[in-house]
Amino acid sequence: MPHLSTALIYLGWLVSFHPFFISLTEIRQNPTSKNLEIAQKIFWDDLEVSLAAYHKESFDILNPKDKKILNEKIGAYLTSNFEIWVDGKKVELTFLGYEVEEEAIWAYFESKSVTLSNQIEVRNSILVRDIESQQNIVHVYFPGTSSPRSLLLERGNEKGILQVKK
Repeated sequence: MPHLSTALIYLGWLVSFHPFFISLTEIRQNPTSKNLEIAQKIFWDDLEVSLAAYHKESFDILNPKDKKILNEKIGAYLTSNFEIWVDGKKVELTFLGYEVEEEAIWAYFESKSVTLSNQIEVRNSILVRDIESQQNIVHVYFPGTSSPRSLLLERGNEKGILQVKK
């Protein structure tokens, strides 16, 4: 029992000094339009680091000088680091914008109508260039299923494929 207590204290100390760096992406298909709808949750302070490196200027997501320009800069960065292919064909994504929610932002994308017949491939390299331990979780909700199929993407493994279950 004393070893368990010591281990838990050490683990708590480790977590407080080595925070987790994660993002979450959810991909769903609209049942009516057949468009892919994508929502990404990213910690805004980590995103500011990557935006600064990508655009060679500093950013303040909570207090932007010009929200329209910031929206364009976020869209350009995310679009260059996030791609989807369905059955080997690249899906054109449109960045719709973002909103701040506490310590993170939610960024939104949409595609035109696509048919999810065999597989979906996702590349998510958001933040991985600037944050070595960044992990990007991707949940794909295939039509007719209630729970997602998931990928864990990180530096050196920024791309993954999920097969449609029949």
